[in-house]
Amino acid sequence: MNKDADAVDAITAQWNAVRPELDVAPMGVFGRIYRIGRAMGDAIERTYARYGISRGEFDVVATLRRSGEPYTLSPRQLSATLMLTTGGMTGRLDKLEKAGLLCRKPDPHDRRGLQVTITEKGLALVDEAVVAGLEVQRAALSGLTEEEAETLSGLLRKLLAGV
Repeated sequence: MNKDADAVDAITAQWNAVRPELDVAPMGVFGRIYRIGRAMGDAIERTYARYGISRGEFDVVATLRRSGEPYTLSPRQLSATLMLTTGGMTGRLDKLEKAGLLCRKPDPHDRRGLQVTITEKGLALVDEAVVAGLEVQRAALSGLTEEEAETLSGLLRKLLAGV
């Protein structure tokens, strides 16, 4: 094995030894994607925990922030954007509202609907947390040149489009 070999290389080498007729190259790609995703997910979760929120809760507040002023969406819009069930969304909204990061009000255009709006406290928190999360991501990419990172992003975009 070469000096740059990793745990995924060890796994594929073992498969090659016991099942040499198999092409295990896809295992190398997806094994690394899975491990990177898990490691980065854990790192981001720890980062957002410093702000008293989970990654899922960050996603809700960040979605409101990204929506632009007046930073208001319906629970249905949030659920669709985050690919979350309404039950899952309700739990997150309850916790974030209790923490003072967002508020829910009746929708003035739909008597049955609600609007979710980020609060000033939520806006300040998400603006800090997004910077901290980007620092973690930037550090993880520090072993790549800017060109390599752009190439990787393009290749992953292409791969994602095919799944």
